[in-house]
Order: sequence, then C-alpha cells, then structure tokens
Amino acid sequence: MSSGPDLFVVCKNCGSQASPYVTECPYCGKRLRKRAPKLDREGQITPPKPKRARRTSLGPLRRGELPGIRPDALPYATFTLILAAILVSIAWKSGAVGFSEIVILGPPNGQWWRLVSAPFAYDSAGYQLAALGTVAIFGWLIERRSGSAAVVAVALAGAVAGMALAAFVGPAELSAGGNGMALALLAAWAVPDLRLLYRNQESDSDLLGAAIVAAVVAVMPLAAPEASWLAALGGAAAGLLLGLALAKRQGRRVGG
Repeated sequence: MSSGPDLFVVCKNCGSQASPYVTECPYCGKRLRKRAPKLDREGQITPPKPKRARRTSLGPLRRGELPGIRPDALPYATFTLILAAILVSIAWKSGAVGFSEIVILGPPNGQWWRLVSAPFAYDSAGYQLAALGTVAIFGWLIERRSGSAAVVAVALAGAVAGMALAAFVGPAELSAGGNGMALALLAAWAVPDLRLLYRNQESDSDLLGAAIVAAVVAVMPLAAPEASWLAALGGAAAGLLLGLALAKRQGRRVGG
C-alpha cells in the first residue's frame, strides 16, 4: 500500500504548518516552494521527470580532417621541419651536397646559409632520432597552442642561435644536427609551466618527462661527434626568450 502525500509542511520563517499544495505561507507570506506540486490520479505528489541528455552530432568529417582533430590543428609546420631534416641528411650522406657546404666547421666565412642548413644535417642515426623526436613532440604542442608561424620562428631561431654560438665561440670543429632546434622548442613549450611554478601554482604538464627528454638531447655530444654543446646551450636560451614572448602574447589575447 502506497503512502499518501504529506499532511502539511512547516514554514522555516514562522514555524507554522501549511498545506503542501501552496507555494506561500498563509501566515507570514514566506515562499515555501517555487511551484505547486503536481498530483497524480490517486492524489499523490509525482516526482519531476529527469531531464534527458541532449544528443549532439559532430557531422561528417571534412576533407583532410582526422577524427577528434581539426584540420587547422594538424602540425603541418612540424612535419615540414622533420621532412627537411630527413632530406638534407639524405643529400649529405649520398654525396649530392658537399660536406663543407652545409655544416659548420668554424666561422662560416661568408657562407651564412650554413647556419641554417647545418641544424638539418645528421650523420648519426641515434642523434637524429633523439632530436627529431623532440622536435615532433614539442613542435606539435606549440603548434596547437600558438600556431605554425610560432613553431617555425622558435625552431629556426634556436637552430641558428645554437650554430652561431658553436661557429664563433667554440673550436673550429664539425657542428651539425638540430639539438639546438629541439631544445629551443622544448624550452619554449615549458615556459608557461615554469612561470606557474615560479608563482607557486600547480601545473598539469609533465615537466619531469620534459626534463628527461631535454637531458637526453643535451648529452648527445657524448654519442655523436657532430653534436655541439654550445649549439644545445644557444638553442635552449633562444627557446626560453621566445617562449616568454609567446606566453606574454597569449596572455594579452586572453585578457583582451
């Protein structure tokens, strides 16, 4: 046997008993509920029906669109940097391009393009895998956050700054490969999270994992003779500076 409706409700304002079918207290006028309850055929209060969740449809995929990723979020600039490094390395190893025409062997002596070409030339497969893997990960993350132009600017600035430091400050020895480019992208990506840590705020990013990747790329000169310590240092410094600039620009966009 089902129980009947409540005989009365108590007003929280004056403590008087009132009918469960009114919305305001008849003694003090205090509002008891937003609306009167609905009754079924047996005179019992019917509970409100739960709201049905609205179903949304994403629609068919467009040309060039991957499931879950917008076309404008695809890392085209990052793919281009990796492809360029592969092609330059193949041209160097196959002899299609002269050894001294693309790498750093001391000051470039007027051949300034070598500051740009040398970071894309690899002689060691392990070095190439470590550097280009880092470029792929952090280049894609920056491209999602700030766009393709930011990736190209950070990558080239880190590469050129690193090779310039190796050419004019270091000894006249072979310097090639993109450890400066890789560390520039990693450093630029980490700047927003480093700023949060500086302010004693929590960060959701895996900075420990990024630090391990940075350490692997930084010690590449121990395994690959063409990798330069100075190129790594210059690339990381350039990445931090450009990362600060990107973070400030992003902050102005959000604030505006």
